[in-house]
Amino acid sequence: MIKRELHTRELLWLLERNPVVAIIGARQVGKTTLAGVLGREYGGDVFAFDLENPAHLARLAEPQLVLEPLRGLVILDEIQRMPDIFPLLRVLADRPGLPAKFLVLGSASPDLLRQSSESLAGRISYYELPGFQLHEIPADREADLWLRGGFPRSLLAPDHEAGDAWRRDFIRTYLERDLPGLGINLAPGTMRRFWTMAAHNHGQVWNSSRLAGSLGVAHTTVRSWLDVLCNTFMTRQLLPFIANTGKRQVKSPKVYIRDSGLLHTLLGIVDADQLAEHPIMGASWEGFAMEQIIGSSRVDERHCYFWGLHTGAELDLVVEQGSELLGFEFKRTLSPRLTPSMRSAIETLGLSHLNVVYPGTVEFPLAGKATAKPLSAFMRS
Repeated sequence: MIKRELHTRELLWLLERNPVVAIIGARQVGKTTLAGVLGREYGGDVFAFDLENPAHLARLAEPQLVLEPLRGLVILDEIQRMPDIFPLLRVLADRPGLPAKFLVLGSASPDLLRQSSESLAGRISYYELPGFQLHEIPADREADLWLRGGFPRSLLAPDHEAGDAWRRDFIRTYLERDLPGLGINLAPGTMRRFWTMAAHNHGQVWNSSRLAGSLGVAHTTVRSWLDVLCNTFMTRQLLPFIANTGKRQVKSPKVYIRDSGLLHTLLGIVDADQLAEHPIMGASWEGFAMEQIIGSSRVDERHCYFWGLHTGAELDLVVEQGSELLGFEFKRTLSPRLTPSMRSAIETLGLSHLNVVYPGTVEFPLAGKATAKPLSAFMRS
């Protein structure tokens, strides 16, 4: 097992300061395993309930009678299966002396778990757990991480074929069981076709009308399907950054499949040779590197954008940090250079700095505010 010490430290810090902490993230990303580690390191009584376990659900038929007497740390796994429990958690979190703290685990975003944000406002802290990242694995596994993605059972499978088989099973289970479990009833075959089409459009400006025409549905339906994938951590929607300029800017979002392994499986890519020959290779590395930057830097997703002009100039990632704007451009080449598009982004947006992220090992200046940096330079330890 790969220890996730950084996440453990940060979650223990959050538990010291909040009555309720929510670990959110995709299914099978390692939330339950991490919660077990936290329970062992918490230093007090720990009570765990798996809300997918019928026996545990039966015990919680009268949740207040069960949870109110408990002291220490109470772990509630797959909390989206029991959304009615959130108002009770608010009551328990407001007790004098705070006899128990609650660690809840969920495979849906706060937007999908609206009751939690309403009932527990000011009492809950959210922590999104990503898949394995570069700083958590040996250096010689970077290519495997890109090919197989960050889901533990995919990355740690004995070979590429076994990893792909796990991802195919994951996709099937997600469509046939996980979505219905969230109350989202969509035909698995239709949703699979839509997801695959999204994979073919990975890293491109999103066009709901074009996809809707291909699927024979309304563009609003396609919009709702994309929301489902975003709210369950399968896709990332990067909104456009609109600068104060007279130039015509792109105003539609870009969409990425968040896990590179799932992207490759949706496109029928199993090994490195197939990836090297596929036209998605450049966009795949761009999305992989972007997820590493956002996850490892703990960047607030609400402050992440892309930028583009209708004339063709664009920037892969724009991050607002206070009054500063940081730019990121991802290039899968060992000799990155400053392009006219990058110069336009620096001048038009007034960037504090532009990082040209590439898969090399040496950091070097390009010109002015631009620096070429290895992806590994942004990894935390």
